[in-house]
Amino acid sequence: MTATRLDLANLERPALEAALEERGHQRFRAAQIFRWIYRRGVTDAVAMTDLSRELRASLTSGFSLATPELIARERSVDGTEKFLLRLADGRQIESVFIPDTPSMTFCISTQVGCAMACAFCLTGKMGLVRNLTAGEIAGQVRVLAGALDMRDKRFNIVLMGMGEPLHNYDETMSALRILNDEHGFALPARRVTLSTVGLLPALERLAREPLMPNLAISLHAPTDALRGDLVPLNKKYGVREIIDACQRFPLTRRRRITFEYVLLAGVNDSPDAARRLAKLLSGVKSKVNLIPLNAAPGIPFERPSDVAVDRFAQILADHHLVVSVRKSRGRDIRAACGQLIVEGPRSSPAQHLAVML
Repeated sequence: MTATRLDLANLERPALEAALEERGHQRFRAAQIFRWIYRRGVTDAVAMTDLSRELRASLTSGFSLATPELIARERSVDGTEKFLLRLADGRQIESVFIPDTPSMTFCISTQVGCAMACAFCLTGKMGLVRNLTAGEIAGQVRVLAGALDMRDKRFNIVLMGMGEPLHNYDETMSALRILNDEHGFALPARRVTLSTVGLLPALERLAREPLMPNLAISLHAPTDALRGDLVPLNKKYGVREIIDACQRFPLTRRRRITFEYVLLAGVNDSPDAARRLAKLLSGVKSKVNLIPLNAAPGIPFERPSDVAVDRFAQILADHHLVVSVRKSRGRDIRAACGQLIVEGPRSSPAQHLAVML
């Protein structure tokens, strides 16, 4: 029986060291392989010229290296770029490059689709197709860094693409460890932001991780009644429970938890909602990122006026909260927050509507 070929893309360096040792190779070769894959973008073991012929032959016969295939690339008038990637099983995902934010930022997906079904998000209309592997998550970074000639440049990562990162906890954290490895991209945790709607057991598990990304909570409403209409998961994990978990979350002196709040005209953008939000977050080491809705066919809400956005932000600032208003990037190519959606073998109504954009 033929042994299963291990996918190098899915292996953290300690696992690769163990796999090499089992096959009679020296463990330190794993660091060299990591440098070839992540720093140089080499996917063919034959081209890893500082490895012995024996090891290169062993890698070719005993391992694979799955890399997402770049099949389409769109550029917005504001410089934002959206990448459509095909996975080994034919499924497709989207990733986004946001330049000058002020750092260069890759927006990465963790799932094909999403199970959270937030009422204002196109990705949620897809439902969850499947989780991504650690190699597929980190592979997006490999592809974007290569396509943008950024392997040797500093960049940030936000796990805010398709999917809920904490719903795919193990693979997401494994991908972050791969990206953090000193022989790969050496991406420090402070350059990674993980966005979640608040899966409490996973959030509490994240609080114990040695590799701690920045945390962003997709809140969107200050009360259970309103948030339950917008974020179905709130019926299981309420607003107060999420805030309590955030207050227990370990933060270094300079870090804050970001609370993301998508503003929907006539729904959650009132002065009363702003005051309730300010009261809810009092005592939490936080900053609020207001996101005026990126409207789209299939989403039953409208973007609030600039006056309403400014009024909401001012009320929060008057209550001594740190607040920013996110500038929408890539709206003309459907790359903005909540607009990522791809065609599946059987398109959903939301996917059909998205094509009309």
